[in-house]
This record gives sequence, structure tokens and C-alpha cells, in this order.
Amino acid sequence: MGKKKISSISINGEIGLNMHSLNNEGGEGNQILTRQITIVDELGKTHTVNAVSGDMLKHIQTSYLYYIAKEDSLHLPLCKKCNVFNANRISGDEEFTREIQEKRNEEVIDMLIKKCIIDDMQGILITNNNKNIPRKSCAEFGWLIGLPGKVKTETFFHVKLVPNAGENSGDDSSNQGQNIFHRPASSGIYAVVCNFDIYRIGYNEITRSYPIDDIARNNRYKAFMKSIMYTFIKPDGAMRNTQNPHIISFKGIISFSEGTIPAPTVSPINSDYVNQIIKIASNLNSIENTNGNEGKEIIKCREFNDLSEFTNIMTDLIENYEPYALK
Repeated sequence: MGKKKISSISINGEIGLNMHSLNNEGGEGNQILTRQITIVDELGKTHTVNAVSGDMLKHIQTSYLYYIAKEDSLHLPLCKKCNVFNANRISGDEEFTREIQEKRNEEVIDMLIKKCIIDDMQGILITNNNKNIPRKSCAEFGWLIGLPGKVKTETFFHVKLVPNAGENSGDDSSNQGQNIFHRPASSGIYAVVCNFDIYRIGYNEITRSYPIDDIARNNRYKAFMKSIMYTFIKPDGAMRNTQNPHIISFKGIISFSEGTIPAPTVSPINSDYVNQIIKIASNLNSIENTNGNEGKEIIKCREFNDLSEFTNIMTDLIENYEPYALK
């Protein structure tokens, strides 16, 4: 019996982080400013809380995908620029630019998919040779948003200890003197929302076909899922050298689809998000049962109460599923 198919995945949960400074807005003078946003809860009340940008989470997940590809255990291709983790990706590859000069858009996408897993799954906009060809990412990350009443940011005084600090070095720009600065540390419970379109791995949306075979798609799926799991095991970011986050908890629900129905999402900012997702999945499954799929659960939900249960679910999805293919 073959492996089960998986089309899309949604991870919704609450992660507890203590004493972190993963994402800041810059600084004013000697004061580093933490990133803050204003949100609206399910009752329509506004709250100002600290947060970590979805851009930061996407970068973390992409970097793990890069490291997995470099191990080459799954024979995963990288273009020349992604091979050195260049932010321009395949758009900065001069050889690729020459190759696509006379190519149609659908041919360019086929070439991109075959050449590089990062450009395939993480998204890019090809603008070489006056072209304008978008490649949408398979990964969608929302912000890590502090839950109202469950987050706190404090500012701490730091000083660089320098022997004979009272002496003038003669060069104020050399950063050799005794610097005084203030930096933030945030603690709290953060809402996690992210979606992953597994069916789009290796999919050319212009030709509506897959230019790579099932084995290659399955290898990319495994690497993609590992990179997602690693993102929550070790969330990267700023100031980790002395403010490595204390991960104290991670609970929530993973919903996933075995067909074209999208995996449902409800933000943990809504305190009833787990029940809502389970009910949505039940409603969607009941519709499918009336369409000739009696007793079959197209949408499945699995709750987790800590990081070990989360990794157990992700491991099961990696080992026992393979990417769904559109007909």
C-alpha cells in the first residue's frame, strides 16, 4: 500500500518564549527598540503587543532548507546563487539570465523548478531580461504575535567593560571606548499561524504540470517539512549570542488536507481557535461525504501540547505521507 497524500498543512499554536530579542526595529541613540504592533482581538478591542515578523520566520525556515540541501543526502539541487545563500537567488545567476533570454514564461518556470529547490519552494520574482515572472512561495508565515496580557518587554542596561576607560583613545569612531547602551528582552506567549501548500512543490502554474518526477518531489517534501520543524525547535534571530530564547512551551493544532480543500486556519488570538478548527474540519469533511466520499476524512486535525508532541506529528507526516499532485 502506497503512502497517503498530503496537499496542504496549517500550523496554529501558542509558543512560549522568555528573555528573547529576536526581532527589533533598530535603535535611537544607545536605546534598541523592540518591534511592536497593534492588533484587534475577537471582541474588537485593540492591543499593542510585541511581535516577531513573518519575514524573520520565513528567513529562518529558508536557511534550514539551505542547510538540509547542502547535506545532499536527498540529492537536492541548488542554483549557483542559492548554493552560497545569496539573497538574489537565481535572478543573480548570469548563466541563467542568458539561458532564459529567448524562453517563454512557462519554459523559464520549468527551468527554475529543475535547477533549485529554494527558488521552487520559497518563491521569487524573475525580472531578468525585462521579464516579470512570479514564483509564489509554498510557505506562508504570519507574524509571531504576543497574546494580549501574556507578553512583557523590559529594557536592560549594558556596558562594555574597558580597562582604563577614562583614558581618551584619540579615535571616537574606533569603538574602543566604554559604551553604555540599553537593550530589550521580551517574554510571553506568542500566536503562531502558518500555512504550507504541499501540492505546489515542483508545480508549474502556467502549464499546470510537474516538470520533475515523483521521487524528486517527495525528496523536496521531506526537506521542506524538516525545515519547518527545525524553525520551531530553534527559532533564529537577533541577539541570540547573549539572549538565546528560553522556549518554555508550544501547544496548538496541526490541520492538514489530503485533497484540494485547504487546511483550515484560525489565529490563536482567538482563545477558541482549536475548537473552531476542529469544527471547520468536520464541516468540510461532511460536505465531501455527501459527494461520494462517505466515511473519509479529507481534513485531519492533530493537537499537540508540547514541542515533543509537535515533532512527533511532524515526523509522522514526513515518514508516512508524500506530496499530493493535481490532476
